[in-house]
Amino acid sequence: MVEFEGHAHGGRRPALDIADAALVLCDARGRVESWPGTAERLLGHPAADVLGRPVAALLDPDDAARLPELVAACRAHGGWSGPLTACRKDGARVGVLAQLAPVTDRTGAPHWLAVAAEASPFPGWEMSRAVLERMLTQTPVGMAVVDTELRFVWSNLALERFGGGPARERIGRRLAEIQPGIDADALEAQMRRVLESGEPVLGYEHIGHPRSEPAQERVHAMSFVRLDNGGGRPIGVCYTVIDITERHRNQQRLLLLDRAGSAIGRTLDVTRTAQELADVAVPDLADFVVVDLLDSVIQGGEPLTGPPGDNDLVALRRAGQQSVRPGIPEAVVAVGDLAAYQPWSPPVRALTDGRSWRAERLDPDGAEWAPEVPGGRRRRLLAQGLHTAMVVPIRARGTTMGVTSFFRAERGEPFGADDLRLAEEFVARAAVCVDNARRYTREREAALTLQRSLLPQGVLEQNVLSLATCYRPADELAGVGGDWYDVIPLSGARLALVVGEVRGHGIGAIATMGRLRTAVQTLAALDLRPEELLARLDDLVRRVSEEGGQGAGTGAVGTSCLYTVYDPIGRCFTLASAGHPPPVLVAPDGTAVFADVPVGPELGVSGLPFESVEVPVKEDSVLALYTDGLLAGADSPAGEPPPERLLRALTAPGASLDALGESVLAGLVPRRRHDDITLLLARTRGLDPDRLASWELACNPAVVGRAREMAGRQLADWELPDLTFTTELVVSELVTNAIRYGSGPIRLRLILEHTLICEVCDGSSTSPYLRHPRTTDEGGRGLFLISQFTHRWGTRYTADGKVIWAEQLLG
Repeated sequence: MVEFEGHAHGGRRPALDIADAALVLCDARGRVESWPGTAERLLGHPAADVLGRPVAALLDPDDAARLPELVAACRAHGGWSGPLTACRKDGARVGVLAQLAPVTDRTGAPHWLAVAAEASPFPGWEMSRAVLERMLTQTPVGMAVVDTELRFVWSNLALERFGGGPARERIGRRLAEIQPGIDADALEAQMRRVLESGEPVLGYEHIGHPRSEPAQERVHAMSFVRLDNGGGRPIGVCYTVIDITERHRNQQRLLLLDRAGSAIGRTLDVTRTAQELADVAVPDLADFVVVDLLDSVIQGGEPLTGPPGDNDLVALRRAGQQSVRPGIPEAVVAVGDLAAYQPWSPPVRALTDGRSWRAERLDPDGAEWAPEVPGGRRRRLLAQGLHTAMVVPIRARGTTMGVTSFFRAERGEPFGADDLRLAEEFVARAAVCVDNARRYTREREAALTLQRSLLPQGVLEQNVLSLATCYRPADELAGVGGDWYDVIPLSGARLALVVGEVRGHGIGAIATMGRLRTAVQTLAALDLRPEELLARLDDLVRRVSEEGGQGAGTGAVGTSCLYTVYDPIGRCFTLASAGHPPPVLVAPDGTAVFADVPVGPELGVSGLPFESVEVPVKEDSVLALYTDGLLAGADSPAGEPPPERLLRALTAPGASLDALGESVLAGLVPRRRHDDITLLLARTRGLDPDRLASWELACNPAVVGRAREMAGRQLADWELPDLTFTTELVVSELVTNAIRYGSGPIRLRLILEHTLICEVCDGSSTSPYLRHPRTTDEGGRGLFLISQFTHRWGTRYTADGKVIWAEQLLG
């Protein structure tokens, strides 16, 4: 075999075998002189068509234009080689690898010898076995070949870095034998799948502990390809291994941060937010996490400042904790309990200086991070095998509110600097949520405190109505509104029941509610009829709104209110409504219906008049007054309307008021309340006839003495001798005034309820007034004496005149 070598661009090329190439001889002008059969097979041109023609006609126009340049390079270097594009007879283009050299014949005439062969798919070099072996042994990618029984037959040097020993020790062994710390069953399942289907598996991620680093968790990306022989029969599997641990960890960190952003701070509850922080960190970052907060933070207050004393234990409230182990056996304190830390402990240091702390290996005997708790529970904590820890302060807006402690026990890998940065990142996010929840808790508690201070404290003591109240504030500050209720004692043993709701929510609505409740109490003291009281209240709201513009008074516009008066003697309710839902009347047999009450406009809206209605009731009837929050949040899977559910909940013959209230709340109040809910239940009790005495008196001064005698005998029957003198004085003065300044008919009435009430009714609408008589005055001391000797007194007007009354406390 004869070989010919040439040079291309100053570099040496491998020789072309003349037996496989076309040798073409050209004269000095580039005309073809010799065209062998190999040339005809390469380009398809017969010799007759080529001989005598310029060789440039056989090349692509671009390469033909380069011929002068190639000839010059050939003369300068003694030859040239490189790729060219030739034209086949059928017009197709074919790449050839050509070598050009100057030659001379026997006479010394110059010629050109061209050797051409079809170029390989990778022009310019040939892949030899040595090159392949060098590539497979020096690549950083781990590679191995297993047979159909999944036993190693070959592996490269890079695979040794992943553990399992040298390549010679792998031959004939299975993966589980050389890598006990990985999931060999899962990997071999992938290999069998490839052997059976022939479809490669690419980018399969595996997490395990390789034998080279048994304490480290590593992540590898593996690809599996089936190897077939010439007949297409599978002979094994070739797989590759790439370490992607860092990439996997970065992805996990991003996922953890993303999950923390969506899972932490879903509520405005401090302890729930702390628990969400612990839940997010387990198990992706730590095996055991505790969140300890300052007690003042949980209560919504400002964190305490100043370093602790050298010997003072620092008490933190456990707000949340989570573990990979069921039951959280590592916990030495329960959520909600106090954990006392030494002043030199890492949690207190992080709390004081606001800097994080990390220990790759904990001293099992030191436990400087463990809280001081009774009962030797510190030793119980040490026995859990916690070996690495981090403490990150919960700090937001320049304030440290607590600390989060991270521990590992199941995983042998210690916390690194990247783990600490990750923990600081999502604890910082959680800290903002904790601070927002703390501020919200403080504001909501302030709103609720103000709201409670403006509502009645306890149930009014009286005998004509049994009362029960149920009040549930909204779960969120934005829902805490101006709902109110009131029970106001009136003259004649009557009671006024009030339920109202201010439009809007928050502190402004609560303040408006307080002003309206005060106004209702003031107007109720005038003993106005319900429709007249609402009319005056409506006028007050409109006047304040007009005077205040966009000020505080505008919040009362649109308020709804229901005002009702119960008369135990007449056993009836007189009701009037200003845009408020009608109450429910429950008969003694348990039948519940909505009272037919004319619903007037809301307060401050239109100025239209209000109407009232009298509803007679039987003994042991129940009247239920409520705000619309009771119905707004109610929903039923069966689609039953909330009003029907309210009637059904109140239909319980013989049930106590407390049981009725619990039934209503259980049936209608949602788990999460978005509005205040108020329910006022009143069960009627008529006044016993023997506790009422009434006399018709003539308009004659002579009846004053007889009135005193009748009143004295009645007090003797009631066994109230201590009140006889005062009662006779009151009767004498009131009857005398009615005769002197009023008109007939005159009626004297004594009522014994939780107080002793004396009433004198006459047909005049002239209002008496209290004055201070001079020493020389002969009269004018009656009302003054009554005001001094009785608990309270007043006047109310009726359709026939007026009633002057006075009350005395029993005992």
